[in-house]
Order: sequence, then C-alpha cells, then structure tokens
Amino acid sequence: QVELVESGGGLVQAGGSLRLSCAISGFSILTMGWFRQAPGKGRKFVAGINWSGGSTDYADAEEGRVTISRDNAKKMVYLQMKSLRPEDTAVYYCAAASTTHKVAIASGYDYWGQGTQVAVAT
Repeated sequence: QVELVESGGGLVQAGGSLRLSCAISGFSILTMGWFRQAPGKGRKFVAGINWSGGSTDYADAEEGRVTISRDNAKKMVYLQMKSLRPEDTAVYYCAAASTTHKVAIASGYDYWGQGTQVAVAT
C-alpha cells in the first residue's frame, strides 16, 4: 500500500513563499494531487499532476500563485506557493491514486497523507 508523508509547512508572512513536499513510498501511482482544509471548512483542491506524462492542473483561484512538480528519481511531489495570503492558512494534504482520473476530484484518490500545517500571518 502507498504511504504519503507531507513536510514543509510552517508560519510565513503575507506575500512570502513556501514549498511543500510529499514523499511517496509503495507501489506505482498514476495521479497525485494537493488539497487543503481550513478549520471548520471543507477540503478544497489546489493542484494535481499526472505522474507518467507530467501534465498539471490547478484550481482557478490559485493558478499563477502555485506550481506542482515531481521528481521521479526521489519519488517526491512538490507544491511551490508564492504571494501567500492569510486565506491560504490551512492544513495541506497530498493524495495519490493508482488509476487515472480527474485530479480535482477528491473521491478519486486512494491514499492520503497526514497533512502539514501552513499559517500565513496578516
């Protein structure tokens, strides 16, 4: 079974940048995504990537501020975030699927990490 471990969260000033990482172990995967969940709110899609082809997709509200990337050799997926705002404060999760599906659909993912906290100071 696939195991996902997120890291890189922390406290950052508004306008700053962070890079989140997701370490992957287990069997082959085809789809990876990043989601976030603020306290008392639902889980929202941020970015996704097709593993084999490297094609990416982003939430409309985040496009231009976030970049998802992968490192096949290191088995890592990254989420680079810039121009951070207080509303970006949330727990960020990476997710993996062993089948192809639309990256923005949370129910399509088979495995989830424990999450990493991001807090953006106003």
